[in-house]
Amino acid sequence: MTTYRIAVIGGTGPQGKGLGYRFARGGHTVVLGSRAAEKAEATAAEVTERLAGVEGAGTVTGATNADACGEADLVLLAVPYDGHDELVASLPLAGKVVISCVNPLAFDKRGAHGLVIDGGEGSAAESAQRLQPEATVVGAFHHVSAVTLWGDADFLDGEDILVVGDKAEAKEQVMELAASVTGRPGIDSGKLRLARQLEPLTAVLISINRKYKTHSGIRIHGV
Repeated sequence: MTTYRIAVIGGTGPQGKGLGYRFARGGHTVVLGSRAAEKAEATAAEVTERLAGVEGAGTVTGATNADACGEADLVLLAVPYDGHDELVASLPLAGKVVISCVNPLAFDKRGAHGLVIDGGEGSAAESAQRLQPEATVVGAFHHVSAVTLWGDADFLDGEDILVVGDKAEAKEQVMELAASVTGRPGIDSGKLRLARQLEPLTAVLISINRKYKTHSGIRIHGV
């Protein structure tokens, strides 16, 4: 298995911290990013403590978002959609494979629902690609629960990671990385534009979670 140096932008939030933990469990080197380096370093210390005794675990450190990107092979965007475009535009991402797990959602009295991006002809992942044309953006990890990621299971082996993107080599890297989370490669789910369907699907899982008091995920049969 190839091991990567992975920057997690928004690494102090529940999703970023959980994915960073899973990547490090899989032997990858992880740099958690935040607007404040001190906050990132504190979260990195928490993840490092959680990794004690995990054989073959990678190291986890903290840095500012921009510094985290510096030597990274892969950059994961795990940030809220609010302020997404401004942050993504500011990062040094040229030439890098960028993974977006950003879900543009809104909440009202009826529950969670997906935001309409660019009149229905866009997504957070496509916005990242437009803002960083010299990067290669792949959409993945939209549907894994932060609670489950931080849980005790060795792998989330009841779930699948759906991966979308326009460049086969980048998708292959991310599909391989998914094995750190589920124990098996991710599933090639089509072109980047299909992030328009994957991102708002998270609202359906949130609705299921509220109804059944669980942390649901996605599993694909027949593949």
